Amino acid sequence: MRLPRHLKGRLGFTTGACATAALKGALAFLKGQRLWEVSIELPIGRKASFKLHRLRGDHAFAQASVIKDAGDDPDVTHEAEIEASVFLNPGEGKIIFRAGEGVGVVTKPGLGLPLYEPAITKVPRRMMSKVIEELLGEELQRLNVEVVLSIPHGEQLAQKTLNPRLGIKGGLSILGTKGVVIPFSTAAYKATIAKSLLVAKALGIREVILSTGGRSEGFAHRVFAWFPEEALIQMGDFVGFSLRLLRIMGFERAILGMMIGKLAKLACGFSNTHAQHGDIPLSLLQEVLRGLNPPLEIWEAALQIHTARGFLELLKAHIPQLLSPFCQILCDQAAQRAKALAGGSLLIEVVLFDFEGQILARSKA
Repeated sequence: MRLPRHLKGRLGFTTGACATAALKGALAFLKGQRLWEVSIELPIGRKASFKLHRLRGDHAFAQASVIKDAGDDPDVTHEAEIEASVFLNPGEGKIIFRAGEGVGVVTKPGLGLPLYEPAITKVPRRMMSKVIEELLGEELQRLNVEVVLSIPHGEQLAQKTLNPRLGIKGGLSILGTKGVVIPFSTAAYKATIAKSLLVAKALGIREVILSTGGRSEGFAHRVFAWFPEEALIQMGDFVGFSLRLLRIMGFERAILGMMIGKLAKLACGFSNTHAQHGDIPLSLLQEVLRGLNPPLEIWEAALQIHTARGFLELLKAHIPQLLSPFCQILCDQAAQRAKALAGGSLLIEVVLFDFEGQILARSKA
């Protein structure tokens, strides 16, 4: 598989691929083969080999595990142990998936899985079912196969993800649509935004708070304390994507909690506020300040500033009476840009916070 030109680094594997490999090792053990390396077919049509970390069992039970390699992607599950235990019981060809230690259970609607089912998404279920059918063949018709997936320490690792907010309780998810993790891929983050919105919609929520990260989310939720946790959506840098998705999904209102750097980019029309999509628009900040007729020495000092935060600190320290109108103009522009990015009738409110969580400006569009 070749990476797109703008992506570099070593490919990793999803929890779903690792679970499938561990399952294949366990099933092979039950068939009399003690393998320490197995090969599986990934959904993208290529094969991948996995070394087993642990392997044990008897005539009706086997357990194997794989240490997940996330490649060069910064993933909380990198080097986590993905464990599959298989039990063969007399039956009629059923395949039953269960959540063991560290694998979450779905407790909220909107994730495409029945409530109280293990958080094992559809593609990994298909991958594992295919392996079971291939290795057991006709024998499967006389058996019920119970697959228990576990991730030691998974419950603690899940606290670093959005799983608790999404209603996945008790641990991590077994997921992945391609089987591979592309380094620094935006796809996973966008998928998390979409899942978060699906959960919110399924719970009847029509107004959400978008934030660029945990800090701005905390500031915004303190102001809008009556919003339920499921209405808090961390959009990261994907402001345009998030706003369009809100409009498509029929939400009524979005509150954007932002700080000066990302807000300035939005005010300038950026739909993605990541640094690789452009630097802080200093020319816009200078233009807004110049329109307020600052004293010459403040203007000359502003020309030497290279961060958005620097403009706030300059005004706070030397000419605080211009701070409020400066921030309000930026906030108004950001709200209008957000409205244009969303399209349709989605109501927009933008709230600009300083770095201590105080509101500097608010604007609706």
